[in-house]
Amino acid sequence: MGRDLTCKELVELVTGYLDGSVRGRRRRRFEAHIAACDGCTRHLLQMEATIRVTGSLTEEQMTEEQKAVLLTAFRGWSTS
Repeated sequence: MGRDLTCKELVELVTGYLDGSVRGRRRRRFEAHIAACDGCTRHLLQMEATIRVTGSLTEEQMTEEQKAVLLTAFRGWSTS
């Protein structure tokens, strides 16, 4: 099947995976990595949740507390 996908490569492909543009061997490598890597599985789930929420929630609908929680959560987020 070729070499394994690295975590960094997965992060770069995650939006393409979610929108269906990652196909074939690359998609199989992505899914094999997700099956074996808890950190990348969490990242994928967070991205799915973010996309779901951002499609239905506006900044005006959020309380200041909710904004603070999100800012805190993403402040330490790293893709490396």
